[in-house]
Amino acid sequence: MIQWQKSSFSSGSDGASCVELALSSGELLLRESDDPARILPVSRESLAALLQEMRAART
Repeated sequence: MIQWQKSSFSSGSDGASCVELALSSGELLLRESDDPARILPVSRESLAALLQEMRAART
């Protein structure tokens, strides 16, 4: 069973609009909580680049 972790930036008290992250067999996985069947495998480098771009967009 995959253990998903919700983003600390998830909106709403019910957590219906969330990005979730998991580690399974050494592979990072991303999904949106409103479409949990759609899972995106990502590399550590790709995730780091995504987070860096998101941080840059906030400033």
